[in-house]
Amino acid sequence: MTDGPLIFDRALVRARRRRAALLGPAVFLLDRVADDLAERLGAVLRRFELAADIGTPGDAVRAALARLGSVGSIVTVDAVPEARGPGAGTIPNLVVADEETLPFRDASLDLAVSALALQFVNDLPGALVQIRRALKPDGLFLAALVGGETLTELRQAFAAAESDVEGGASPRVAPFADVRVIGNLLQRAGFALPVADSDRYTLRYESPFALMTELRRMGATNALVARRRTPLRRTTLLRMAKIYRERFADADGRVRATFDIVWLSGWAPHPNQQQPLKPGSAHSRLADALGSREISAGEKAGR
Repeated sequence: MTDGPLIFDRALVRARRRRAALLGPAVFLLDRVADDLAERLGAVLRRFELAADIGTPGDAVRAALARLGSVGSIVTVDAVPEARGPGAGTIPNLVVADEETLPFRDASLDLAVSALALQFVNDLPGALVQIRRALKPDGLFLAALVGGETLTELRQAFAAAESDVEGGASPRVAPFADVRVIGNLLQRAGFALPVADSDRYTLRYESPFALMTELRRMGATNALVARRRTPLRRTTLLRMAKIYRERFADADGRVRATFDIVWLSGWAPHPNQQQPLKPGSAHSRLADALGSREISAGEKAGR
């Protein structure tokens, strides 16, 4: 349990996943991320004897790892195994645990992966530290989470509608971290060779209501602790849909929705890994390579 601020209602996050399973989960984005994760991992020329899939909804990532051939045993960590359907009890090495409190011993894993789960963790720095400690020296962490400007269209439309109808806005779309911020968290957690980058997907829907239905089937609707507890007014909802269409519809009438997927990778430190050069150890000057004049720290550049 985190001692920091509670942004997400974790019990509600789990309830949203259960509801998504009953509705028939929408897994198109997760399938895409699983394929990309397998492609990125396939570029690493080594074998991982013991891997953990942390919090990923569904079986797409587990199946992608199994197809690679470079991954041995896979431990699946899921706080809501019943959302996986009636076959959840037959999944080998299934551990019921929350992403905020991982059950692994220090230096026990060769690989840790996660897809579209860690964005709903209250203490992401703490979760990253737990993952790094669970990795063996030179073990790899690879994850994808929702971040950046995801659902910016929906956020803007709701804020404008509530301001027009109710005189003020309430939080309805989660605040997603920027790729640079998340990349810095990797360094703070003690990962070596940290890398963070992002992919943007612009999806199109028949209407804002179709987007909201899809979010329910993804288990990704509002689970903020600070959410408004009163039901959404019909007038506000209709105003939101009108604003959304006015601002974010294409010529054919379909509306756009942005999804930014932030990718993280880092290694548990090991003495044989590449190390940054010590300051002053270079054998040539950058100014020589650029064909320019070197200016000392105390000298002002000429105009």
